[in-house]
Amino acid sequence: MQLSRTFSGLTNLLFNRRSNLEEVPNSKRKCLRPGKLSPRRLVPNHIQRPPYVKTRMAPGIASGPEVHDLKGIECMRASGRLAAQVLNYAGTLVKPGITTDEIDQAVHQMIIDNGAYPSPLGYGGFPKSVCTSVNECICHGIPDSRPLEDGDIINIDVTVYLNGCHGDTSATFLCGDVDEEASNLVKVTKECLDKAISICAPGVEFKKIGKTIHDHADKFRYGVVRQFVGHGVGRVFHADPVVLHFRNNDGGCMVLNQTFTIEPMLTIGSINPEMWDDNWTVVTSDGSLSAQFEHTILITEDGAEILTHCED
Repeated sequence: MQLSRTFSGLTNLLFNRRSNLEEVPNSKRKCLRPGKLSPRRLVPNHIQRPPYVKTRMAPGIASGPEVHDLKGIECMRASGRLAAQVLNYAGTLVKPGITTDEIDQAVHQMIIDNGAYPSPLGYGGFPKSVCTSVNECICHGIPDSRPLEDGDIINIDVTVYLNGCHGDTSATFLCGDVDEEASNLVKVTKECLDKAISICAPGVEFKKIGKTIHDHADKFRYGVVRQFVGHGVGRVFHADPVVLHFRNNDGGCMVLNQTFTIEPMLTIGSINPEMWDDNWTVVTSDGSLSAQFEHTILITEDGAEILTHCED
């Protein structure tokens, strides 16, 4: 496919570099700092790899939507199902004392045990198999030696590449005894995703997703991050359309058998991002908490099917 637009937050906006804050203003919580990285994990040779792994270059967003025939839909269901199962398992590991690197190890092993490839590993040089974004980290947190602390919140973003299709999902989990302010943020962010999915159907304008999310976030005075968006997903990791989570006037409508993600990121304070020197980790400029939820969905005749829903 012809590629368009560089995938760096999926926008051409520039980021401020990380601040020198040590503690979050008006909070006892210390600001995140990078820990130590473990060596890159190995993937058995028999597991199919996405094409970008060989180049270590972020391939950008592929032009054209991901629309599938019956065989493609079944492939997407399989990758989405596995991604959901992996995310559900990762969530059970969240507790004070576990490191994000240990979560990455467990996720990596479960994915390869199921014959799939962890899509983030090697994407544009990303060094790990999952993204772990703690507290003020908006997205793309790199798993490292930092142990989770009581009261943390953590978004775990899982994508698997199975039989030539990517399944992409994330959720924000509570670690130990989380205060009401943080738990409410997580709850409302999940509600934003659910409400956005509920309005999806063939012919619906994509801009209605952003309005639905923004309207609900406004009720609680939460900010909606603009630099990171949902996207088409399927045979490629990132494809058209770009799905904005805030009010917008972008064109385009959903079509039958199309797959894409919706992944709102809400903040308690500033929506302005700062990027760490690793060129991946993005945090809020004021150290305020951020939460995210994500599903891959399929547009059906009746509305939308959540491909990354984990059945108990």
